[in-house]
Amino acid sequence: MDIDLTRREALRLIAGGLCACGILRENVFGAPSDMLHRAIPKSGEKLPVIGLGTYVAFDGDGSGAERDSARDVLRLFVEHGGKVVDSSPMYGAAESVVGDLASELGVQKKLFIATKVWTSGRQSGIRQMEESMRKLRANPIDLMQVHNLLDVTTHLNTLRGWKKEGRIRYLGVTHYHSGAYDELERAIRNGVDFVQVNYSIEEREAEARILPAAADTGTAVIINRPFAQAGLFRRVRNKPLPEWAGEIDCASWAQFFLKYITGHPAVTCAIPATRNPKHLVDNMGAGRGRIPDQALRKRMVEYFQQI
Repeated sequence: MDIDLTRREALRLIAGGLCACGILRENVFGAPSDMLHRAIPKSGEKLPVIGLGTYVAFDGDGSGAERDSARDVLRLFVEHGGKVVDSSPMYGAAESVVGDLASELGVQKKLFIATKVWTSGRQSGIRQMEESMRKLRANPIDLMQVHNLLDVTTHLNTLRGWKKEGRIRYLGVTHYHSGAYDELERAIRNGVDFVQVNYSIEEREAEARILPAAADTGTAVIINRPFAQAGLFRRVRNKPLPEWAGEIDCASWAQFFLKYITGHPAVTCAIPATRNPKHLVDNMGAGRGRIPDQALRKRMVEYFQQI
């Protein structure tokens, strides 16, 4: 995959320069330590700040090398303190693969399963969500989200009923680009438990409206596109981490990008997607150690913009 290629190149370049930055290699691929958690505002339940996305990465026929890699990723994810796994019916076979592997590994009870409804009409939505429960082998679903706000009013009405009945634990809405922020903000202010939105050191529009709205309303925030669909790695190819990256226990560009996100106090969890076990362990490292304060986050943006 092109995403893996650019990431592999970045990690090779980083490995040669870690000592110069005063960062040990163990911080990238070593044993896990305590993972930072953030509370879901409306319940107080705590979630690790680094989750796992399944878009593209967990699609496929569920056999052979792809399945082995996905199994290793899910196993390592749990071993390194991960919990939130996000999927969708539009992600091909991802829901079935997650459900099968979680059962095979015996980790269902250790996961916080989030998926989505992505269709029009009440009955169609109910059928799709029930199918997701079957594929994911999860009942109740921890979080059901209205994907890209499609028929949002209809589905939120259903989900509020399902939450009362105990079929889901939380409900939310999602989108992936700033053109939908007017509608996304309205949904947040009308009352949801979670919002999922695109946000990265390059795509920072959510800082102006969506993250403040979430903070105002006590809405948990899941971040998609944390690497801008691998575009960030292409931009920093052959570029060194700043020497001061060690101030936030940062050992790779992936951790740099993820720590920028988790440094925002309104963010609950970021969900980078991968089927590469080394990338997974690297990503999980972003949930450990120090995170940047507002001043350092500004410095991170300035450094990135100069590249």
